[in-house]
This record gives sequence, structure tokens and C-alpha cells, in this order.
Amino acid sequence: MCFFQRRGFQLAAVLLSTTALASPAFAQTHGPITMSATQIVEQMDRHNQSQTEALKHYQAVRYYEAEYHGFATTIEAKMKVEVNFDTSSGKSFRIVSQSGSKLLCEKVLKRAIDSEKEASQDRGATALTPANYRFQLVGSEILNGRQSYILNVDPLKETKFLYRGKIWVDATDFAVAKIEAGPAKSPSFWISRTLIRYTSAKTGDFWLPQLSRSETKVRIGGTALLTIDYGSYQIVSATRNRSSGG
Repeated sequence: MCFFQRRGFQLAAVLLSTTALASPAFAQTHGPITMSATQIVEQMDRHNQSQTEALKHYQAVRYYEAEYHGFATTIEAKMKVEVNFDTSSGKSFRIVSQSGSKLLCEKVLKRAIDSEKEASQDRGATALTPANYRFQLVGSEILNGRQSYILNVDPLKETKFLYRGKIWVDATDFAVAKIEAGPAKSPSFWISRTLIRYTSAKTGDFWLPQLSRSETKVRIGGTALLTIDYGSYQIVSATRNRSSGG
């Protein structure tokens, strides 16, 4: 998986950017490589199609947290959200509880949910495919005990849902296990840099989001953070029900 503003109007604009992805400098790691970037991307597409066909429904409880540190003050907000996905109707969100800054709840956390809804309605425009990205294989490494390929991804167009950086692709399942990247298009003049670190994990037969952490540096000072803990999943597949942690 892209909202930050300052006090009043400026803080709202700045905070919006934390759901975008930013581009830091990365050290390239190298290891045994047995496939080309083209072959890896082809296998990624097969994996995504297979998972889309098999995953019929899931339910999860997520935990969103936003913080802004700057101007000799710290403000924060938290939100607990129930998420339901159904292959026929898509994703729906229900806010279970919220606390802290009303500004951050409205302008950051709720907008993060709205952004995900919007992105999920046009998967083709956000997919990691050659239609949206240029791929370069730069190495491989062991990630959480599993071999993974590391690819540079460079967007072919600048939109708020695409990003520039690196992805780690599981060498067995060809799922995207990790992303470190930045937005293809800066969401606001007030943003000097945003970095997102995203991980997914295997839950039963499926790879699903695990954790996302965004850190945004504001030009006029301060740091904005957005963390999404995707919690555990109750999954319905094409063949049977299963429940496990994510």
C-alpha cells in the first residue's frame, strides 16, 4: 500500500501525504538470482490473478494512528476500524471507535480510508504491472526466512496512487512482501519528503497487508506519522473457511 496538514487548512493538506509513498536512498543487496525482472513480474501477475479468484471474503479489525510533532507541540489520533471485503461488492469500512485530535481523525485517518476505497475501485490504475511501472531487478535477500527478489519500480506516469522506490517479491509465491518507496507525485507544496514502509504476510494461502508506516517531513518544520496495523483476518476462500492472525 497513501494525508497531512498543519494547523487549520495547512496542517490538513500536509497530513494528507502520509498515505502516499516517498523515495529515500537504498543500499542494493545482492544474492542468488535465477529469474529476470520480466519473468518475476509475469509471475507476480499470475499470483495476483490466482489470489483474486480464490479469495472470496475477509473481515479484519485495523488500528490507525496519526501523530504530528512540531511547533513545540504534539497532537495525535487513533481509530479502530472494521473492514469487510467481498469479491462481489468490494471493501466496506466501519469505524468502531476514535480518540484524540478531531482534526487528525477527519483530515488524516478518515481520508486514508477514503483513499483506499477510491484506489480499490480502479485496480488497473494502481496495479504493479508494466502498464504502470518500469521494473529493474537489483538483487535478492532473505526476508523473514524466505528468499525474495528486490526490484526498483519507476512509475510511467505521475499520479497519487503510484510510487517510486523498491519492492521485495517473495521468490516462492511471487507476492509483494515489502515496499519502501515514495509518491510518484507530491501531494502538497508543504511536503519535503515522505517515506512509507509497508509489509504483507501470508495468512493461510493468502498474502495480505500486515503493517504500513508513513513518515512525512514538513517544509516549515515538524514530522507527521501515520501507522496502520492491519490486525488479524477472518478469511473465506473459494473452498473453505479459515481464521488466523495477519
